[in-house]
This record gives sequence, C-alpha cells and structure tokens, in this order.
Amino acid sequence: MTDAPLPPLIEPEALEALLGRDDLLIVDLSRSDVHARAHVPGAVHLEYGRLVLGAPPAPGRLPNPGRLRQVLGEIGVSPERPLVVYDDEGGGKACRLLWTLSLFGLGGSLLNGGLHAWANEEHPLEQARNTPAPTTIDTPFDPSPAVEADYLLARLGDPELALLDARSAEEFSGERRYAMRGGHIPGAVNLDWQASLDPDRNLRLRPESELRALLTGRHITPEREVVCYCQTHHRSSHSWYVLKLLGYPRVKGYPGSWAEWGNRLDTPVEE
Repeated sequence: MTDAPLPPLIEPEALEALLGRDDLLIVDLSRSDVHARAHVPGAVHLEYGRLVLGAPPAPGRLPNPGRLRQVLGEIGVSPERPLVVYDDEGGGKACRLLWTLSLFGLGGSLLNGGLHAWANEEHPLEQARNTPAPTTIDTPFDPSPAVEADYLLARLGDPELALLDARSAEEFSGERRYAMRGGHIPGAVNLDWQASLDPDRNLRLRPESELRALLTGRHITPEREVVCYCQTHHRSSHSWYVLKLLGYPRVKGYPGSWAEWGNRLDTPVEE
C-alpha cells in the first residue's frame, strides 16, 4: 500500500494492485443488473439517476446541493479517501460523477476502459454487494464548473469561448432530434464523445496525441474557455474530463444541455 495520490486516469493493472487497501473507495456506475452480475471487488454501486434532477424538459440539470451531498455521503465519499470510478459504457456516467465531485472541490480517478477493460483482460470480479460506511460531505459547494443557458446567451460569438458538442453528428445537424428543436448552439463544434475511445483497446482513451489532434483540429485550444454539452451533460461530462486530463485550464459543463436549449423558445439554433 502507498499513500501517494492516485493518477486521474488509472489502468486496470494498477487498480488491481490496490485492491484490499482499507481506505480505497471504488464506485461503479454501471447498470444495476450489470453490477449485480459482476463488478470490481469492493466496488459500491451508484445509480446514475441519483446524480441528475431527472425532471423534464432538462433531466440532466443539477439537483440541489443538499441532495448531492446526501448521495455522495451515502456511497462513502470523503476528501481523505482515494476514489476510483468506472461504468460499463466507456466512462460517460463515471465522468458525470467526477464532474459532480468538482462542484464540491473533490476529485477522483477514472478507470481507463472501465468494466470493459477490467473484465475483458481477466481482472478479478465479484458479485457481493458492498455497503460503505456513510460520510458527511461538508466541503463548500462551488457552482463554477457549471454554466446556465443565460451565461451562454450572453457570450455567444465571444472568440474566447469554445462550445464543444459531444453528441452524434446526426444530433448536431438536427437530422436526429430529441428536443422540440434540432440543431446545435450557434458557434459550437461537434466531437462525438465516442471519438475519444479506442474500441480496439477495450474503450480506453485514445493516446494523448490523437486526442489533442481531434481537439485542435476543431479549434478547441487550451487558451480558450471551453463549455461542453450534449443532450443532458452525460456524454459531455466525459469530454469535460478528457479536457481536464489534457490540462485545459478553463473547462465547464452545461448541465441543461440540448434538452434545455432545444426546448426553449428564446435560444438561437444552428443546423
């Protein structure tokens, strides 16, 4: 065991070497049936829906801070505990948890490849249900990692602002629509969140050079403030975390995302 902090992106073999560490907290955001069948030994389960408001028309909006404190406390989050998160889809749900933690000044590590890499590479699995000792989250709530629609409306056209739309190309163009209106926020560029994943390496992140090329080719550069969005800030939480891993200093998420923007009548739209 070691007291060294965990890296923000941890490989399965490195996590396996830490299993059994008393202070380690592993949180699994996989579907509940998947978690019941197999999970990383010691992992506690968190239903993704508890991290979001869940109310139409913008279900990805934040619950109130008190509810989030309760959820995080119930799964045993603590500033003193090293934390590793993962899911069964490549990291979208796990990164929404990491983004939520940032609102309280907290952080954690993402398991590279998540359950796909862990299981496919034959690391140990278990079915036992793990119940953590509850904690109290008393760090201050800081909303600055999140933006609201009015913030974006006031800054549309600002060359210092970059809008990264993590949805599919069909959603971005308006060909596929999951709101009253289709299209994207004016000035946004499209980078489907799955483009950062390598299917040949069990959904690990692509190499840093490839990720940087994907971003700079779309003028998403570190000197700009970057706001990530998708439909509900689920997929775009992964984009947010990738940018943070790459050292982008000013990255925010829009929890209302297209579900809010596309259902308002006072927001401009491009197709």
